[in-house]
Amino acid sequence: MPDDVKVVEKGAIPKKFTLINGLPDVGLVGLVAASHIVSSLKMEEVGSVESDLFPPMIVLHDGLPKSPIRLFANQSLVVIMAETAIPALLTRSLADAIVNWAASRNVELMISIGGMAVQNRQDIDVPKVFAAVSDKALEKKLGDAAEVLGEGYIVGAYALMLRKCAEMDLPAITLLTQSFYNYPDPEAAAAALNALNKILGLKVEVSDLLQKGEEIRLRAKDVMKRTQAEMAKMGKSQEYEVPALYG
Repeated sequence: MPDDVKVVEKGAIPKKFTLINGLPDVGLVGLVAASHIVSSLKMEEVGSVESDLFPPMIVLHDGLPKSPIRLFANQSLVVIMAETAIPALLTRSLADAIVNWAASRNVELMISIGGMAVQNRQDIDVPKVFAAVSDKALEKKLGDAAEVLGEGYIVGAYALMLRKCAEMDLPAITLLTQSFYNYPDPEAAAAALNALNKILGLKVEVSDLLQKGEEIRLRAKDVMKRTQAEMAKMGKSQEYEVPALYG
């Protein structure tokens, strides 16, 4: 049903904004990046994503119960950050809910941040950032921040969101950074944030993120384990292969 998942607003949403999605997937790149944006820019909590079909859980921050999927905002940005693995069966409902809500709020641009698993990640000092776009015209906005992903598969919530945005003529960019598949990768998150800074003209400092890399890996290992199980159900291992037939 279309209302399986819904966005619940609890605070002010800016009239003009860019939406940044930080959902857990490969290397937890999106979650780590989104968390760092929220803390660096001191963004305010303004809502959550709710569903009776989500696992019955909360997260605790400063001793208070919070929804595991929350919205944060400032004057020009809204960040959706999920601190729990997304059940594979709810991926489509979640993607639809986020895109429909963003469209109803006249979002100017949607940017989703994720990882791109590479086998030789341990040999890469500075991960590359690739981008998939909902419309070719958005390639100009990328500049030298990211390399356009020409061919391949994308699997999961971001894939469904990008397709739906294209169908609705809603500008959307998905940033995919070279990362470990099943280890939290704060260095990849830092590379994604550097790309985001260029695209949006932000000044999110990443040095602190890099310095706390090992601490982040330890804190995020349980979320990574649960996320890996859900990714396996969605067939994420097929991602980024070149399709057998295309024209």
